[in-house]
Formats: sequence, structure tokens, C-alpha cells
Amino acid sequence: MNKLENHLNLSGRPTPDELVMIRDFITYPHIINMIQKSQEDMGFAHIALKGVIIRCLEFLLFKATNDFYVLKRELKSRNIKVVEEDTNDGILYFRYFCRGYDDKFGIVRETLRTEIVLRMTKYTNEIAKQLKM
Repeated sequence: MNKLENHLNLSGRPTPDELVMIRDFITYPHIINMIQKSQEDMGFAHIALKGVIIRCLEFLLFKATNDFYVLKRELKSRNIKVVEEDTNDGILYFRYFCRGYDDKFGIVRETLRTEIVLRMTKYTNEIAKQLKM
């Protein structure tokens, strides 16, 4: 830990890594909801590879849910809590409490979509690796 990170940690302010964790905490429920919605939609679909797609969605849901659970435990161990506040002009606002320090965190919907795409790409690449074995 360098001097700046040590100072931030002592003051209660989140480190840059912790801010990324807060962003991810905000992102995961949207990812999980999107996968669940896709699973529901597949239930009504009449396509040849329906079984394969459903299994892939199950894998994606397992990975996202597991990663979210691990992240929640890590935030709790660092004494960080995140709560949703409001949405204004396409920006989702959250308040976070970090070791006695509290502040707002806003994420633009387009940025959130980009984060979701990046995370889903990571998960689908994991599926591709499994299929190559």
C-alpha cells in the first residue's frame, strides 16, 4: 500500500480499488436481472438450440451471483455499505458509507451498460474456454 492509499484508508475514504468495488456492487444486480429476464424469455422461445442456450444462461447466472456474493462479503469486511438513492437525468445515484466516511456515487446509464457488456463478455469468454476443452 503506498502513502496515498494508506492516508485514504486512515481517513475512511475509499481507495481507488474500493471505488471499483462499489461500482461493481451497483452493476451486479443489473447483470443478474438481465440474465434472469433472458431465462424467462427463453422459456417461451421455440428454437432448436434452446437447451444449450438455457444451460449457458444458467452458467452466466451462477458466475454473476457467485461473484456478487463474494463482492458483498468483501465490502462488508472493509466496512463499506452502499444504498440506492435516486435516478436523475439518466444518472443512478447511490450513497456509500466507508469506515465512517459517506459520499455519493453516480453512474451514467450508458456507463452502466458498458460495464454490463464488459462483464458479460468476460463470462461468455469463460464459457468459450470450457467448450474448447
